[in-house]
Amino acid sequence: MEFIIKESQKIQGVYIITPTISQDRRGDIWTSFLKERIENLLPHNLHFKHDKFSQSHHNVLRGIHGDNKSWKYVTCVYGSIFQVVVDCRKDSPTYLQWEGFEIHKEKQKMILLPPNMGNAYYVRSQNAVYHYKLAYEGEYFDAPHQFTYAWNDKVIGIEWNCKKPILSDRDYY
Repeated sequence: MEFIIKESQKIQGVYIITPTISQDRRGDIWTSFLKERIENLLPHNLHFKHDKFSQSHHNVLRGIHGDNKSWKYVTCVYGSIFQVVVDCRKDSPTYLQWEGFEIHKEKQKMILLPPNMGNAYYVRSQNAVYHYKLAYEGEYFDAPHQFTYAWNDKVIGIEWNCKKPILSDRDYY
């Protein structure tokens, strides 16, 4: 099993990984992670430490969250989502620009985000299961140490194509 790795044409340092999917009458199978291929995209001596899954219902919008420490390798393993990456690096020429990706069975892909990227997604299917693989130095720090932008921040201007998504309290401001 292989996959194609391409750097984003819009936001430097973001990688789009598209797997080769083998199908037969039983269904399909694909590889989401090969240590040697994906960890070569990380800084020297940095490795993935843990995985997280998030199950969400239709019309849920999660994000825009990030931190200055962790690399995130993300995908949707069930359902359909609109994945968004926001460049939150203040010294970047693409600061506060965003890129969106459709991820579902027919358009399977994984996205690798470096630190200081906002990560968000909107669930288009009835349910979706989202997978995070995280690489960082030291201890993991979660929500209290992350930055957050409002889902509808006018400066960022993401085209979500939804009017009243289901949000967490932290995504309203």
